[in-house]
Amino acid sequence: MRWDGQRVGSADEQALPGLPGLVRSVRTPEFAGMVFHEVLAKSVLNRVPGDSPMPFQWTVNPYRGCSHACSYCLHGDTPILMADGSTKPISALRVGDRVYGTQRRGSYRHYVPTEVRDHWSTVKPAYRVTLEDGTTLIAGGDHRFLTERGWKHVTGTVAGPGRRPHLTAGNKLMGTGRFAAPPKDTADYRRGYLCGIARGDGGPPPAAEIHARVAEYLTGDLAQSLPVPWPHAPTDEWRKGLLAGVFDTDGTFANRIVRFRNLGAKAAAAVVETLAHFGFQHAVEERRVPEGRCCVRVDGGLAEHLRLFHTIGPAVSAKRTIDDAAIKSAARLGVVEIQALGIDLPLFDITTGTGDFIADGVVSHNCFARKTHTYLDLDAGHDFDSQIVVKVNAAEVLAKQLRAPRWTCEHVAMGTNTDPYQRAEGRYALMPGIIRALADSGTPFSILTKGTVLSRDLPLLAAVSSDIPVGVGVSIALLDRELQRGLEPGTASPQARLELVRRIIDAGLPCAVFVAPVLPGLTDTREQLDALLAEIAATGATGVTVLPLHLRPGAKEWFAKWLTRDHPALVPLYRRIYGTRSTADIAYRRALGARVGPLLRAHGFAGRDPVEPSWPRGSLPTQAETPLVQEQLTLL
Repeated sequence: MRWDGQRVGSADEQALPGLPGLVRSVRTPEFAGMVFHEVLAKSVLNRVPGDSPMPFQWTVNPYRGCSHACSYCLHGDTPILMADGSTKPISALRVGDRVYGTQRRGSYRHYVPTEVRDHWSTVKPAYRVTLEDGTTLIAGGDHRFLTERGWKHVTGTVAGPGRRPHLTAGNKLMGTGRFAAPPKDTADYRRGYLCGIARGDGGPPPAAEIHARVAEYLTGDLAQSLPVPWPHAPTDEWRKGLLAGVFDTDGTFANRIVRFRNLGAKAAAAVVETLAHFGFQHAVEERRVPEGRCCVRVDGGLAEHLRLFHTIGPAVSAKRTIDDAAIKSAARLGVVEIQALGIDLPLFDITTGTGDFIADGVVSHNCFARKTHTYLDLDAGHDFDSQIVVKVNAAEVLAKQLRAPRWTCEHVAMGTNTDPYQRAEGRYALMPGIIRALADSGTPFSILTKGTVLSRDLPLLAAVSSDIPVGVGVSIALLDRELQRGLEPGTASPQARLELVRRIIDAGLPCAVFVAPVLPGLTDTREQLDALLAEIAATGATGVTVLPLHLRPGAKEWFAKWLTRDHPALVPLYRRIYGTRSTADIAYRRALGARVGPLLRAHGFAGRDPVEPSWPRGSLPTQAETPLVQEQLTLL
């Protein structure tokens, strides 16, 4: 659920900006370095987005880690490309706004509309990135821009713990380059626009946006009177208004070509003079049209077309969209300098549906909800800001939602985002109420965890399993305790999790084990996997699924730092296997599958589902399906 969807009536809502619904923030000695933000949730039953590859439709997450993972990025004045072709400062964006992101198709990324899903700000050390074309971007050091060679952070080092891909002089960014400033809403601009609309060469088409703008310009503080005379000495703002009016009436943007069509002699002369005045490349196309009219074409490609639209500000948004246009590196987008400003500034960031957005003409990576915490289950004291959000009323809210007539008792998966049995559950004990609410409504559910706190609730889980299907999964990635301490600090030991599996089986419940994530060069040898599977088989586990490491944005950066610090010799191997992807390459996945198959058969897991039938079909992949879905599942 989104924080802005939470409500509370009597709490100090200013205690933590951005978190209305906060009851209190708590620090306790037994959780050194953590802060628990207790909130009253409006909803805890969450539908998985329709485009998600997850094999289930509903989740319940009583806990949330820090709301956002990485440092915040851009200065508030940075113009963002909106889905209607206009721009808006990033500080002025709101959740639900439509902007442009990108989507890879073949060898190129293409501009596609996407939605702003989150928007926030903070104060962080600021850096200035200067490009050849004069573009300057003020950003945090952790922010990433798309270069010819992939995503790169603003700052980084070439060796040591801070090593990561980062911008250096000469790197070339992807995009069109600096956006032009929009026109000012002055009396001259309005007069120019009205002259362009009613220039004597034709009438305006029935476009609602044109009529709305004309009505606005004829009323209010800067109201104009008709007829509007053409000036003897036009100003720059008048020229911009004129081009906008002419473009709205007779302009087109088809097949990536901008044209001012159907122009009489007076209008054509004014358009040509104005384009030349602002430095736009253009050509007059002689057309065989009535009354000697002509067409003026604007050249220069997408960069110049965007500069034109932003400079003149036409009203008809449909004529300035750039959907599906390919994104290339512009000749003058080379990095000239990255300079630390030496001060902390208010910086803003957004989350979009595509995972990126266009900031002042360059492709910019957005920040997601914390992945290093939610997917790698890191101890909050070792993460970026050590914040845990606790939905203290989760059981009561869930019970109410499950009583709704529209609820059809579909399967609910828990532990697919945040672990419901993380250490905080030992303090807050939210899961017993959640389990009872699900059971009372007849809703089947499954739980995936690394936390041994689940053993507390085994009697309850066993009791409700006689009435509804209940599935349990435990994640065990490795046996090496020292490696586990470095990779998963704050989680139960492998031996403790193996004992948890035994207890679950002894309680009469099915229990699948997820050997995940398998780490190339660290936990993927035949001997290591054989030893782990032997231990799992000894617990009586009802199934095993093996999944290689999946590095989502956010988790990838954290893991890269850990790998560089603790296992630098493996960095080339991971670069080869993962590159810029989140998933391991197909060659590695096939090799791992060939290695794992005989071991699964040897330990009695061949041909089984990862769970018994009491875990509803479709909630998790079958063993036979595992090689096909290992790149899709992001459970861990």
